[in-house]
Amino acid sequence: MKVTYNWLKEFVRIDLAAEALAERLTMAGLEVVALQKQAGDFVFEIEVTSNRPDCLSIIGIAREVAAITNKKIRAYSVERRAHSKGRLYAKRYPLNANILKINIEDKKGCPLYTAKIIKDVKVGPSPAWLKERLELVGCRSINNVVDITNYLLFERGQPLHAFDLDRLAQNAAAEIYVRRAKEQEKIVTIDGEERLLDKGILVIADKGGPVAIAGIMGGNDTQVSDGTRNILLEAAVFNPITVRQARQKLKLESDSAYRFERGIDWGAVGPASACAAELIRTLAQGECILAKSSGQARAKQKSIRLSVADTNKILGTKISPARIKKILIGLGFKVAATGRDSFIAGVPSHRQDIKAQIDLVEETARIHGFDKIPTTLPLLVPHSLRPGKRELVSALKNMLAGLGLSEAITYGLVDKELLNGFMLPDEPEPIGILNPLSREQEVLRPHLVPSIAARIGYNLNHQQEYVNIFELAKVFSSSASGPKEELMLGIALCGTKAHLLGQGLVKERFGLLHLKGIVEVLFERLGVGSCAFHAKENAASIGIYAGTERTGEIFILRKELLERLDIKNKEVVAAELYLDRLLAHARPAKTFVAPPKYPGITRDISVVLSREVPIKKVLEAALERGRPLLCSMKVADYYRGSQIPPGNIGLTISCFYRSGERTLSDAEVNPVHSLICRLLEEVFSAKLR
Repeated sequence: MKVTYNWLKEFVRIDLAAEALAERLTMAGLEVVALQKQAGDFVFEIEVTSNRPDCLSIIGIAREVAAITNKKIRAYSVERRAHSKGRLYAKRYPLNANILKINIEDKKGCPLYTAKIIKDVKVGPSPAWLKERLELVGCRSINNVVDITNYLLFERGQPLHAFDLDRLAQNAAAEIYVRRAKEQEKIVTIDGEERLLDKGILVIADKGGPVAIAGIMGGNDTQVSDGTRNILLEAAVFNPITVRQARQKLKLESDSAYRFERGIDWGAVGPASACAAELIRTLAQGECILAKSSGQARAKQKSIRLSVADTNKILGTKISPARIKKILIGLGFKVAATGRDSFIAGVPSHRQDIKAQIDLVEETARIHGFDKIPTTLPLLVPHSLRPGKRELVSALKNMLAGLGLSEAITYGLVDKELLNGFMLPDEPEPIGILNPLSREQEVLRPHLVPSIAARIGYNLNHQQEYVNIFELAKVFSSSASGPKEELMLGIALCGTKAHLLGQGLVKERFGLLHLKGIVEVLFERLGVGSCAFHAKENAASIGIYAGTERTGEIFILRKELLERLDIKNKEVVAAELYLDRLLAHARPAKTFVAPPKYPGITRDISVVLSREVPIKKVLEAALERGRPLLCSMKVADYYRGSQIPPGNIGLTISCFYRSGERTLSDAEVNPVHSLICRLLEEVFSAKLR
């Protein structure tokens, strides 16, 4: 959008230099992307966002200038004379005058259509001031009548169109139809191109056919030329979607369409038309003999309540009620106080983007000045409330993605045969669908692993070397009380992944321990108190426990299942966790712990331990015995070989000691370390090496 400095000054008194004004406009949200001095004037090129069609005019930018410079917008002298003339015309020529008939057949596409008949027009060149002003904003001069319609388009944001009245098909009266085009109807537009129309395109027509494409471009046969003597001046409101669809279909661009697509100001239709009629009288000696309209005269006005306290809370400011009121009035809002701390703001017709209180807060902020809003650090308030299930599920997905897994989304309806081998012997039959669309969608799935295992087979057969996926969805089962649904997490790993380490390229095959590690990390990050894995004798799966409650299982898919899923020479490990049970144990709140002030001491223990002894149990018992100086223990290394007796494993356990009060000495650590060594020997029959 291009505007000129001198043109703006006709609507608002500007004390700022052009460069300073450009800076103020940019800071208020209207970015000035270019400023050039031309013909003794300054031309501002402004980037107008799609939600601000009110700024696609000189008067729209002038309102912004008035608000940010604390000035009043003023009526242009031509507008005052035009309004006066308009009232005279209305008195001399009543609205039921039969020399013009307006028929709106599509009121959704055209809510308002107005027309003026202007007689005895002398078409010719425009005066130099009008030509120059249009050229500065990028518009070519054509003749005085067309230039006036373009002038009002740029000044008021209201597209106008002038028809040669004598070229409209008419008998005793001119008739205008606003309707949808008929199939295969054609029109030659003012650019000389023939356009094929259809029923989706809104047109302005006379008895003979279309004379304009509504809101986009007029027809060649009825355009104003040097021989025109009488004109019909159109000013209307067209539906933005209707105009956009027609423009895209016909691949037409115009300044009118650009404004209609974004929504024009209903309140500008009458004043712009009246102002154009006055300019035509002044510059082309035409006399307006009739003003007529059809449709909805004005748009419904909206009122929004604005709280001063809410405004300052959102912005982090202390703007006074008087300042907020002045800002809104300066932008054209009608403001009435409803108390000491709130207003009711009547939204002007040109601000279609204002829909809620937060929009008024934004208006206050940008006119007050974003640079005046103090920079502060956000206030961090400890959140004592437990996060909801939705937040925990979202966090869980992020954790799994961070662990290198990809999310899969599969259908809740599955083939019953797919479940064969996955169901436990004592499980009830899956819930069937009465009228399945296909065999692949005949039952509701009671487990996730069959579906994601099938996806693993699909990916492996598409040359993927490894597939790590998870799905978080509902599963369904039958119970004594009826159908039951539960939220479940399914995880499946398969394949070999290459890692580039210091010693070279190392290939690692995913297995049971990888999946176990993933589950342990999830438990830790969710704040579940304890994570345990127990396998019953002759059981096909390993139970996952949160405390004493079984929350899921880990298992390795049997060979016959893999063959059925077309997975060859691969091992697939999978897990299913019942999330409602798991999340009941989640305590995701974090407690800040200050970094330790004193260094620690690390001591290693090398032992030979029976493979039947759970290592986790060993570490837990040792930590309990070594407190408070023993902070942590971990397995640093394990090994097997000829020097290790059958049925045993060699371990190196790393013990870390630290005190929060002082630097530990060997004399303090040695007795505790000896206690742990004796525990390993006496309780777990470990042999020190």
